[in-house]
Amino acid sequence: MNKVVNINLGGMPFTVDEPAYEKLSRYLKLLSVHFEKTEGSDEILKDIEVRMAEIIQGNLNDRKIVSDADVSMAIDIMGTPKDLGAEMDWEEINATEDHQNKSKAGETRYKTGKRLFRDPQNSIISGTCSGLAAYFGVHDPVWVRVAFVISFLISGGAIAVLYIVLWAITPEAITAKDRLMMRGEKIDVDAISKKVREEFDKVEKQFSDFGNSFKSKKE
Repeated sequence: MNKVVNINLGGMPFTVDEPAYEKLSRYLKLLSVHFEKTEGSDEILKDIEVRMAEIIQGNLNDRKIVSDADVSMAIDIMGTPKDLGAEMDWEEINATEDHQNKSKAGETRYKTGKRLFRDPQNSIISGTCSGLAAYFGVHDPVWVRVAFVISFLISGGAIAVLYIVLWAITPEAITAKDRLMMRGEKIDVDAISKKVREEFDKVEKQFSDFGNSFKSKKE
């Protein structure tokens, strides 16, 4: 008989048995240590928690209590300490943890199917065309925009109704997890952290370019 703990993981409430709670706490502490000096660490950890919550919720079915096996499965999917190159940190945080299942981590990688989102990072109006481009694997969203313009001219404007409907019903890709799902890429610790870092680098470059442009105009 185990004690249970009520927690909030990634904005979702769970009832977790004590061994599972301890393992999850140690794993999240490991990630906090692993990413503490990484730019965007708070965003990375938030997105990881949301993804882990989704994995655990999807595995519960009709069960009410999260077990040690549920947490282990989520860790295998997101990336074990071995995958992250943080085994020494894991051993320090979790000195008594059994590592017998580490070798199975590579067999349980998860790859999501694509989902349709609006892509605000490559948008002109709403990000609908760039989201469609990502969904259908079109490298440059300009071709989707051209197709909409041609269809608009041919249909006498009727295609505009479809565009407005897609704009209204398609969610915006806000988090790193959303943008990975938009392209059908696997969603694990490495992928999320890489995506967040890329976005921080992109914003930093935009500010740098703006600053250089302002400086050159001033001169």
